[in-house]
Amino acid sequence: MHRDEAGWQKAADLMVRRQIEARGIADPRVCAAMRSVPRHVFVPEAVAGAAYEDRPLSIGYGQTISQPYMVARVTELLCLPEGGNVLEVGAGSGYQTAVLAAMGMRVIGLERIEALALVARKRLDSLGLAGEIRTADGRFGWAPGAPYDGIVVSAAAEEVEPAWMEQLSGTGVLVVPLAGPFFGERLLVRRKSGNLHEDEWYDFCRYVPLLEGVEPEDPEASASKAPEDPK
Repeated sequence: MHRDEAGWQKAADLMVRRQIEARGIADPRVCAAMRSVPRHVFVPEAVAGAAYEDRPLSIGYGQTISQPYMVARVTELLCLPEGGNVLEVGAGSGYQTAVLAAMGMRVIGLERIEALALVARKRLDSLGLAGEIRTADGRFGWAPGAPYDGIVVSAAAEEVEPAWMEQLSGTGVLVVPLAGPFFGERLLVRRKSGNLHEDEWYDFCRYVPLLEGVEPEDPEASASKAPEDPK
């Protein structure tokens, strides 16, 4: 489903109008990027028919692709100009990385599960997007690409990791779903100003948890666990 150009573009346009703009996302750059990136490419074939629905979908390995609204909301909260240097922690399918790249960001996505990272790289390459995917433990950020104008965490964290703040520029912005003394998680936007920062809380949400370590690809398990290669 949605493989033909007109079909998926119509579905993406409806997704943006009904799920994103209708819920208050007003940044035209965000909406344009969400229209331009084919979401069905970032999910396994078995769930491609639901790719433009406003819900998370399984991508294998106990991970999900976030619902479109949350991707748009996080991108809007990041609020960076074209050319901004961005790190994404927990790249998963590569969809959030792709949306940021489509907005002209210089973006590095970190994914701890090597099999997911490999497929995400292929997806970005197949679409001609310049986002970069690295296999790494996102809790430690990615120092070679720092400083970052923005860091997006696409998994629920229990705390703001020191490495993220260290790798942000002096005026950088961190957007992270943070677990706290409330049900689920809530989006925290932390704006850095030199050695200080200012916090603002936004939407309640639910993400898969941020996990430690790196999970290398297991050739014997990949056939049954890994998501399908993009076509």
